[in-house]
Amino acid sequence: MATQGLNFALNNPSTFFAPNKPPRHSKFRIVTIKCSAPHSSKGAATGLVERPWNVANARLVLEDGSIWRAKSFGASGTQVGEVVFNTSLTGYQEILTDPSYAGQFVLMTNPHIGNTGVNFDDEESRQCFLAGLVIRSLSIGTSNWRCAETLGNYLAERNIMGISDVDTRAITRRLRQDGSLIGVLSTEESKSDQELLEMSRSWDIVGIDLISDVSGKEPFEWVESTKPDWDFNTHERNSKTYRVIAYDFGIKHNILRRLASYGCQIIVVPSTWPASETLKLKPDGVLFSNGPGDPSAVPYAVAIVKELLGKVPVFGICMGHQLLGQALGGKTFKMKFGHHGGNHPVHNIQNGRVEISAQNHNYAVDPATLPKGVEVTHINLNDGTCAGLAYPALNVMSLQYHPEASPGPHDSDCVFRDFVELMKSVKYRA
Repeated sequence: MATQGLNFALNNPSTFFAPNKPPRHSKFRIVTIKCSAPHSSKGAATGLVERPWNVANARLVLEDGSIWRAKSFGASGTQVGEVVFNTSLTGYQEILTDPSYAGQFVLMTNPHIGNTGVNFDDEESRQCFLAGLVIRSLSIGTSNWRCAETLGNYLAERNIMGISDVDTRAITRRLRQDGSLIGVLSTEESKSDQELLEMSRSWDIVGIDLISDVSGKEPFEWVESTKPDWDFNTHERNSKTYRVIAYDFGIKHNILRRLASYGCQIIVVPSTWPASETLKLKPDGVLFSNGPGDPSAVPYAVAIVKELLGKVPVFGICMGHQLLGQALGGKTFKMKFGHHGGNHPVHNIQNGRVEISAQNHNYAVDPATLPKGVEVTHINLNDGTCAGLAYPALNVMSLQYHPEASPGPHDSDCVFRDFVELMKSVKYRA
């Protein structure tokens, strides 16, 4: 049986433990404390004892050469992606299942993540598409009546990597200063820091079609509306007045729920669905959804949007907004670090209100490149970028942010009613 010893060597111990305080003019002596404890465990050959807590067993290597040691949770292995930060205080499960994060590591600026666990009512898509999750502190327990599973188990089952106990504040400041960076997340000790660095510098997200991997492959009808407990709009709940074709570029389920709650019959189609097939279905309107990556990398999607312009009312959200901008003749550009969070103020020029919005994009439309007649309807108040467009001549409307996410909570939900009104006006004019 192993023994443990603790030896203390004290210089002049009688003075150190003297009952009376030393005179004011006296000086303290230097005290040296030496501790030794022989260990034994199943790793006795190395002289190390297995710790009862998780240790730093993962690395995040950024393309700028910085290396961040962390603790892993979720899946193991090596993964490359673009690192972006999200400033949302809540909603990490909606973020995990947002297909717009495909190819990206999401760093949460809120330090404490996982305390509400995971439930299966808040899923925004059929799976997790992001490359990994980076957080400061992983909750060791959960406390929520809806919790069905812990965050760590949830990610492990879906083969998604996560790291914690890393300085997310320092990384965020670096991203704000230098812009979004490519990183490699690894739990494999066999890979050297240099190997991981070279991997990060040889991969790029610009110009890559990420939509094809997240889009559905077959058309289907969406029938689910917002649950009564969460729905504040019940006026059109039981009606299916307007037929909407929704292009799935990585669509979030709550967009479909909100449209259904406003009286829309919805058919979801793949990203490559021909415009001619859409017109055969005689829709009252077409929705171009959110999605991941660079809009310039999917010219086939721009061509579909362009072919439908002027033939049916259209509504674009996030990626759909950017594709509309390009189809109208404008250009898009990559932002320094993008917009990711649930607290972005947006000025609605049409009614003068300020909306608190949820945003997730790294690209924006340059309004200076848009043709005459296209109106900028919304502006991001953080940096003045275009957050919404309208082209009345072709019955076009779009938003750069997510009106279904409801951080306001209902600031932007009226845009679904606006789309219904647009379809209604065109339908009764025909």
